[in-house]
Formats: sequence, structure tokens, C-alpha cells
Amino acid sequence: MSPPLIVVLNGPNLNMLGVREPEKYGTATLDDVEALCAETAEEYGLAIDFRQTNAEGELVTWIQECRGRAAGIVINPAGYTTTSIAVMDALLAVDLPVIEVHITNIHRREEFRHNSYVSKAATGVICGLGVTGYALAIRAMADLVEQDEE
Repeated sequence: MSPPLIVVLNGPNLNMLGVREPEKYGTATLDDVEALCAETAEEYGLAIDFRQTNAEGELVTWIQECRGRAAGIVINPAGYTTTSIAVMDALLAVDLPVIEVHITNIHRREEFRHNSYVSKAATGVICGLGVTGYALAIRAMADLVEQDEE
């Protein structure tokens, strides 16, 4: 039997990690984040599918494809956090555990970043811990998947 699949989705501009505002987002690249997620998933007996897009419609399609395929979703919706009802609706429709991740603490930033549509569909939210938040999300997802299997 294959290990449970966790889909790790990344929204717009995260392909610029490492060069975009390193004082806020750090110097780790998206490739570094993917390696961290792969290592953490392996440690917990999970498989991952790691993706990034700048297109809202593509992100919605990927979320929909998780239904019946994945055990859970880890998502950093980036700029779609505060704007995309479509992403929220897709997450609600797939009926899977969802962990929302943000590299920065969105609650310490500009006020428009404080309201997350995605949080309304998320099982949990991790923010402000840098890219380590991804590893914590996968660890938490391992616990959620184990609970679902019991």
C-alpha cells in the first residue's frame, strides 16, 4: 500500500522566495521549501505532491483534483489568502483536512492581510515561523491523517 498523499500548494509569487523581500521571507528558495517538505513527509511516512502557481484558476483546479486522491492539503495561498472566495470554496468542496501556512505572521502585517478566506476552510493555520511552518504543517497533517485512519 502506498503512503498517504499530502498535496502542498503554493500561490502567487512564492516562486520568488529567496530573492523577494528576504528581510520578510528569508533566503530559502521554493526548492529549499520543497526539499524540507519531502524530508518531513518521508519522516512521517507520507508522500507529497508539491506545486506552485501564480494563477488562481490553476490553484482551484489542483485543489479539486485532491478529492479522492489526497489525504490532506497544506496550502500557502499567498496573495489569494485575502481575496479568493474561489480557493476557499474549492477547499470546502474537497472535504479534506487543510492546513494553511504563511511564512510571515499575517496578523503583524498590514491590516488588509489579517482576514483570510482560506482560514474559513482550514483545519489549522500556521503563520510567522518562516519556512519551518511547512514542516510543522506536514507533521500536524500526519497526526490528522492517522486520526482519520483510526
